Amino acid sequence: MANLPREGAVITPSEASVTDSLQPVIRDDLLASVHSALNALGVADVPAAVSIERPARREHGDWSTNAALVCSKILGQNPRELGQALADHLDANRPAHVEALEIAGPGFVNFRLANTWLYDVLADVVKAGDDYARLPMGDGATINVEYVSANPTGPLHAGHGRWAAYGDSLARILERCGYSPHRECYVNDRGVQMNHFGNSLLARKNGTELHEDGYKGQYIEDWAREMPDSVSGTDAAREWGREHALADQKHALAAMHAEFDTWSSESALVASGAMEAALAELREAGHVFEEGNATWLRTTDFGDDKDRVLIKSDGEPTYLLPDIAYHRDKHDRGDHLINILGADHHGYVARMSAAMQMLGYPKEAFEAIIGQNVKLMRDGQEVKLSKRAGTMVLLEELVDDVGPDAARFAYLMQSIDTSLTIDIDLLKEQSSENPVFYVQMAFARIRSIGRQAAERGIERMPVAEADLAQLVHDRELEILRELFALPEILAVACKERAPHKISSWVRDLASALHGFYRDCPILREDVPAELQQARFWLAEATSIGLGIGLDLLGVDAPEQM
Repeated sequence: MANLPREGAVITPSEASVTDSLQPVIRDDLLASVHSALNALGVADVPAAVSIERPARREHGDWSTNAALVCSKILGQNPRELGQALADHLDANRPAHVEALEIAGPGFVNFRLANTWLYDVLADVVKAGDDYARLPMGDGATINVEYVSANPTGPLHAGHGRWAAYGDSLARILERCGYSPHRECYVNDRGVQMNHFGNSLLARKNGTELHEDGYKGQYIEDWAREMPDSVSGTDAAREWGREHALADQKHALAAMHAEFDTWSSESALVASGAMEAALAELREAGHVFEEGNATWLRTTDFGDDKDRVLIKSDGEPTYLLPDIAYHRDKHDRGDHLINILGADHHGYVARMSAAMQMLGYPKEAFEAIIGQNVKLMRDGQEVKLSKRAGTMVLLEELVDDVGPDAARFAYLMQSIDTSLTIDIDLLKEQSSENPVFYVQMAFARIRSIGRQAAERGIERMPVAEADLAQLVHDRELEILRELFALPEILAVACKERAPHKISSWVRDLASALHGFYRDCPILREDVPAELQQARFWLAEATSIGLGIGLDLLGVDAPEQM
């Protein structure tokens, strides 16, 4: 599992059901052959720990089994000697596609496959089309994914963009893996910060002194000038500012292709009586107590480091009570809740997990993912100021500067639990150093082949009639191996909540494609017709894979650049 700082188990199927969905014919055939060989060598009941895995390093073969290490004690043999006996038996009864076997390390048996299995991969990709690597892991289970959730007291800054790109991409991954995600943004539009925001707008509008807790920045002055003269008083200014901030945030998020199914308002939730209903349910279950004229929640019973105040001695609720009501409400839109939170929210996780368990939800139904901060660089220097905001770099400014595709791709290149540095100048380059340009150029290149073939009157025969055995060049085989890996990488990205694994795979496939484009001509006159047809279909399969990967990242796949 990824080292994500989170609480709560992940709703995923068992490890076996994940791997069974990935090219089962090859893996299952090899495992069946290993079982048969072990039976012949005297192992009547093969332990479940015997497995077939892909080696971490390509030079160790295509697949490997730990059977000799697991079964050596059963037969009283040295693992290496048993491995050799196992390899000899498998060599005499060679499974399909296996070209060679060898012993490695303390007794692993490595399988090297003939290229024929890769041709099957190509056929599978072409046959499935956009449905390739669509996994049935989730079986329709509903997952509520909450992300961004910024206060409506100003525009979104560039740090929010990471949450938006990550949350949207994670939802896409979950959906492709058979889950039913619900994308949600929580509007924290209640409390003292909203009053400070409204009063700040009024102060700038009227030219009066700003309160010490007021909101500063150029955007406050800009918005105050836009506020109609008819708006007067804190309540009216707060409501006008809320709507203006929400519209600005929605525009910025839409510009980077992040859309939401639900925008939940804290003030509307509280007005509906949901807060009182949640408190009553907690009280009835015996988790609430009174002390010091305050109302407390006994979260220590569920692993929190101390009990938490729900209602202060002055009768005002803390932030925790409406948040509990909100998470209770979210369960109407998802059996499993995923919260994507900022780096300063570690302490929040245990108390919310405790509250959800008190309300009767399983501990594993609440999952929190803690993200780290973003640093922007321009001209080799960290960018700290914005002309519009004064104290922050706006998301809208970044997207306007580098484009939504470059911004999203940059946000998704590293694990969410690591600090991220984005080089703005690099993202504006049209060169191989710019990661999104490098990948999109690969897609545009492969799509151009079909257009050029049509212009020359070259027709493509059905894939079933093409001689795929013509594909023997290392560049060709590397592409097929990358395409084969996509379902497994997608499953891992889903289980580990790790869109950056898709980003890495897309870059690897793009690299393989660029090498193929350079070294394996398709339309050149001296390319034999049989090889040309096979390469046509390899190009088609590659465009399918790249298109899927880019879509999972929320990045466009351009036909031309």
